[in-house]
Amino acid sequence: MLTRYAVILAAGQGTRMKSKLYKVLHPVCGKPMVQHVVDQIEKLNIEEIVTIIGHGAEKVKAQLGNQSEYVLQAEQLGTGHAVLQAKELLSGKQGVTLVVCGDTPLIKAETMEALFEHHEKTKAKITVLTAQADEPTGYGRIVRSETGLVEKIVEHKDASEEERLIAEINTGTYCFDNEALFEALNQVTNDNVQGEYYLPDVIEILKGKGEIVTAFKTGDFGETLGVNDRVALSEAEQIMKKRINRKHMQNGVTIIDPLTTYIGADVEIGPDTVLLPGTMITGSTTIDSDCQIGPNSEIKNCQIGHNTVIRQSVAHDSQIGSDVNIGPFAHIRPHSNIYDEVKIGNFVEIKKAVFGHGSKASHLSYIGDAEVGSKVNIGCGSITVNYDGKNKYLTKIEDGVFIGCNSNLVAPVTVGKGAYVAAGSTITENVPGDALAVARARQINKENYVQNFNTDK
Repeated sequence: MLTRYAVILAAGQGTRMKSKLYKVLHPVCGKPMVQHVVDQIEKLNIEEIVTIIGHGAEKVKAQLGNQSEYVLQAEQLGTGHAVLQAKELLSGKQGVTLVVCGDTPLIKAETMEALFEHHEKTKAKITVLTAQADEPTGYGRIVRSETGLVEKIVEHKDASEEERLIAEINTGTYCFDNEALFEALNQVTNDNVQGEYYLPDVIEILKGKGEIVTAFKTGDFGETLGVNDRVALSEAEQIMKKRINRKHMQNGVTIIDPLTTYIGADVEIGPDTVLLPGTMITGSTTIDSDCQIGPNSEIKNCQIGHNTVIRQSVAHDSQIGSDVNIGPFAHIRPHSNIYDEVKIGNFVEIKKAVFGHGSKASHLSYIGDAEVGSKVNIGCGSITVNYDGKNKYLTKIEDGVFIGCNSNLVAPVTVGKGAYVAAGSTITENVPGDALAVARARQINKENYVQNFNTDK
């Protein structure tokens, strides 16, 4: 197999997006477009990836990190000029170079691999990735010879009436013999209306030398979609969403209503998990088997064990164990660690807290900056008072503690193992293990008070 290289074109600003965010950084299913492209390329046996950056260069580099090398295209003078910027890194090397646009987030590794294989099998100098378009208006047409080789690519505005009837279009993705590519790029001119250096001009140059130019047609027109505006971005989102949902369903996940279920590109879900309508799962979330998520729940960057139920709730950046029951209307905020068999009930908020095995906070509580042991029961309306206006402090509730309803635990404070806190208490000092803490004013009943109060003088 020939050595493989990849050049990603990601220098354009994308003025039609009408956005402060550079085009290739717009997300599709929660991941920037250019990240989708690089992640697919990394599945192939690629020796070197070079990303051509321009507008938003530093932000693109920050997104991709060490997944790629980078070359700056200071002026955007066309696709040929963009690829030429990689000359110092790739020129003179033997092998095959894939050129792909950073705004084509739907392209699959399998398609690019098939393109490479077709290129090597036909011993071509250039192989163009093409697709069959139902409505080819605006696309460059592939004009083939009787033998099936590529005669030329003609842009729509330059095509004859006969050529405009051709439905096979250029997707903008190519395989090139690397040495031939950079030799030909030195001969490309900008003698055209736009004054730009076009990459397809390399085809005419190499054909003039008698070299083979061929095409590989993908069976999925949708994956070749280039995103140039918000309309196309929405189309890409829908295609990607459908693709992701289909993958999970084929892997044994039940999605009750795929139209209202949103799953990020990097999410992993185990078999026999059920996703109910209105569920959004994003980031680096992993969900084990036999769970039930939703309806109307938002999960982001969480690791969730098996047989856990999360209903009408939000959970971000947290660890959630197995056999856990969360919701409805609970909020698991970042840096929480919820162990197995925990119950977090309706209108309970957890923030930066550890919940030990089998503990419960069933209703209307706030537990923040806390370490909760195992088999703890936190009564309705109880809170950890973690903030004094300047700093936040830790509350420790040890194993087997019972916290009565409407209790305030004013941090820093520790409630010892097996202790009880009476309902309505405000705890400001440590509670020893197995003790009962009562911190409230003694009840006083004033007989006949209402009668005397309402008597006119």
